[in-house]
Amino acid sequence: MEAKCSLYRTIQDNLYRPGEAIIGGVLYLTESLVVLLNFTEPPDRSLYSSLTKMRKYQHVLALIFAIDEINKNPKLLPNVTLGFHIYDNFFHSRTTHEIILDLLFTEQKHAPNYLCDRRNNVLSIIGEFPTESMIEITSIFNTYKIPQFTYGTHKTSLCGKTGSPSLHWISPKESTHHMGIVQLLLHFQWRWIGLIVSDDDGGESFLQNFIPVLAQHSICVAFLHKDTVKNYHTENQFLDNFPKLILAVLLPEVNVIILKGDSQLIIFLSDQLDVFEFVTKIYIGKVWIMPPQWYFSAPQSGIIIGAQFFQGALSFSISTKTVPGFWDFLHTFKPDESMKQFFCVFWQYAFNCHLSSENNKQFEKCIGNEKLESLPIIRFEMDMTGQSYTIYNAVYAVAHALHAICLSRRGTVPKRGKFKPLNVQPWQLQSSLKNIHFNNGALHEVLFENGELSIGYDVVNWVTFPNQSFLEVQVGKISPSHEFFIQEGNIVWNNRLQQMPPHSKCVESCHLGYSQIIQEGKPPCCYDCAPCPENMISNNIVMSTHAKSSKMQIASVSYQCPEDQFSHRLLHLFNKTKSSYRNEQINLSLSFPDAVHCVKCPEDQYPNKNQDQCRQKIITFLSYKEPLGIVLLSLALSFSVITCLVMQIFWKNWNTPIVKANNRPLTCILLTSILLCYLSSLFFIGKPVKDTCIIQQMAFGVIFSVSVSCVLAKTVIVVLAFKAAKPGNRLRKFLGKSVANFIVLSSFLIQVGICIAWVSTTPPFLHADMHSQAEQIIVECNEGSITMFYSVLGYVGFLAIVSFAVAFLARKLPDTFNEAKFITFSMLVFCSVWVSFLPAYVSTKGKHIVAVEIFSILASNTGLLACIFSPKCYIIIVRTDLNSRKLIIEKRS
Repeated sequence: MEAKCSLYRTIQDNLYRPGEAIIGGVLYLTESLVVLLNFTEPPDRSLYSSLTKMRKYQHVLALIFAIDEINKNPKLLPNVTLGFHIYDNFFHSRTTHEIILDLLFTEQKHAPNYLCDRRNNVLSIIGEFPTESMIEITSIFNTYKIPQFTYGTHKTSLCGKTGSPSLHWISPKESTHHMGIVQLLLHFQWRWIGLIVSDDDGGESFLQNFIPVLAQHSICVAFLHKDTVKNYHTENQFLDNFPKLILAVLLPEVNVIILKGDSQLIIFLSDQLDVFEFVTKIYIGKVWIMPPQWYFSAPQSGIIIGAQFFQGALSFSISTKTVPGFWDFLHTFKPDESMKQFFCVFWQYAFNCHLSSENNKQFEKCIGNEKLESLPIIRFEMDMTGQSYTIYNAVYAVAHALHAICLSRRGTVPKRGKFKPLNVQPWQLQSSLKNIHFNNGALHEVLFENGELSIGYDVVNWVTFPNQSFLEVQVGKISPSHEFFIQEGNIVWNNRLQQMPPHSKCVESCHLGYSQIIQEGKPPCCYDCAPCPENMISNNIVMSTHAKSSKMQIASVSYQCPEDQFSHRLLHLFNKTKSSYRNEQINLSLSFPDAVHCVKCPEDQYPNKNQDQCRQKIITFLSYKEPLGIVLLSLALSFSVITCLVMQIFWKNWNTPIVKANNRPLTCILLTSILLCYLSSLFFIGKPVKDTCIIQQMAFGVIFSVSVSCVLAKTVIVVLAFKAAKPGNRLRKFLGKSVANFIVLSSFLIQVGICIAWVSTTPPFLHADMHSQAEQIIVECNEGSITMFYSVLGYVGFLAIVSFAVAFLARKLPDTFNEAKFITFSMLVFCSVWVSFLPAYVSTKGKHIVAVEIFSILASNTGLLACIFSPKCYIIIVRTDLNSRKLIIEKRS
């Protein structure tokens, strides 16, 4: 029996402590390498050539520590003693099934569905189970409604397949691990990565769930290599598969590689890389992202496997907290008689001594002073690991659920005799365990939600040292809600990297102000850079840019060939494979939108010259302080003064023949309207407000209609005067003031009616034009209705055309002071100005529209003033001899 400690482990080598409530443990302590099956007789329970995972024995001790702590706690199950029954499942499906049946039934009578020999005091099972048999294992526990806690890798796909209320995950969700990797990649802007996964169901499941997450976050897979140890049974198989992997790993643009596989695959990968470096003298430096809960392996020699390759690697470990008392428990732990058989293999590998009382030729007898703290960290850790912490919490969850049931029955936990089974069935724990909130023995808050432990991952940096030791440095964290935090300055990178932290990208990054243009037929991470269009910017680089080529480029290396034949063959195959890969694109073409793109600035901002920032637009309008505003204001005031002078001249010469001959009331109204037209242009200058927007257009339209109607009335009266001079002409009765008043008043009222309709329907309003000028916000008055605006303008134009036509017909009528020819010129100027105004108004943008309108008002108004009144002023001031009654009589005779 003692020999089994060195050669075998069987399911009889279990650890049992009686109690009123038993917690089962099916833990992964030994890895089976070869399983011998014999179909001629019932299979024995031996597993040959097993590999003991010494670090995992902490899981056993964490479970024992939690139960001891609860049994000593007077407030938690004070009158109930918890026991345990722990097995090593060898992480093998057949053995795991045997262990479960042995745990549920006494005397190894594996008779499912018979309750006579069942251990009724087994309330829950805690363990790590093979993925391929998880559904079958869960169905067994579900049959007997026994709560099952598993701390293995959380498989989202299995949750839907099992559909078991008895299954409780005490490891973080698979999505948390995936998002942790993605957040890590995004933090360092690693967008061009490699994937090496195991060629089995676990690797395929990982790809199906992880690849879409990468795609959603614009991360490309440069190469995907599926591998397993089974692919290398012979030397030829090794030589066939080896160059493909090495070529992928050597990609210069890919400095980050994600590993997802079992420990055997990672150890074998390390061996392959070691062989390659030995043959080619090329040293490989990459950032490796290891599987969750990974740790360095070391054979009995104590040499860390893959220390040079995985130096500075990053991985995700279940978040843990310090548990007081656990270090002291490990410090004083010694296997008693009931534990020696279970711990004999561990003790032999750890301390090179045996616990048996019999002689052992291979190992010396243990003297009893062996301390777990003396073991190197590669073999055993004194600090509680993440998986041990989840086991610790699972035990407390069962204890709190059981405590709640006992309190609900009588209000207190009943007193019982030693190890008498409680009258509690496993299924009664289910409702409490599904959602339970408590504080564990270390007073840490623990929360189970929907059968899952709310827990995240710590980001761990693995630092190795020349003395074959290593250090796990916590550099970050991802919470269950996917909140990510990392301390970049605490990371120790692989000393083989050329740049720290390294870049892992297909191409160089686009400069600010450029956008990414994905090239047809190439991976999304390989793209060109194009300048942003006008009015757009790009101000954040979240992806590496611009690919020159997505084909694999392997640098030429000068090889020094060793003398052995195997190395020659290896180099030959490597060079051959390299040539064939030069034109082969090994990447996953992921379909997702471009991450770096140009965006428009907000309406009140504009892009700077480099198109990498948005700047605030300047609010602008035709101001009194700017040169253009000053010029227009000066012109308006100057012509207003001139108009006033003309009015004064006419007032002083009110009774002279030239003033009398041109209808003095109309002349006064015309001069007044011309003055008001000049002054109305001032409403267009300065910062507009709501009231000025309405006044400026209405004043312009009404006052101009009065001016032009006065001109029309003057012309009509001249024509009527000559027509009525003939004896017996009926037009003589229209020569009074009534005709002139009617023309002016009717024209005025029609324009007022149009303006009232404009204000009542769609009046002008204050408007901020953000698009006409790239760097300015133009505050202006919007016409409201362009139709009504052109109606007002068109009516004034109609009056001007009629005035021009009548004046043109009357221009040759004989009279001393005939105004018709001067009115003809004034209306010609007036119409020319406003005909030119229309195209200028439509084609001009911004505040220059206001300047065009002001200029048209001033120009047309000045045409009226100059053409009509300058000849009269000339006669009144310079040629006073012409302004006499005697001269008029002489001309008429």
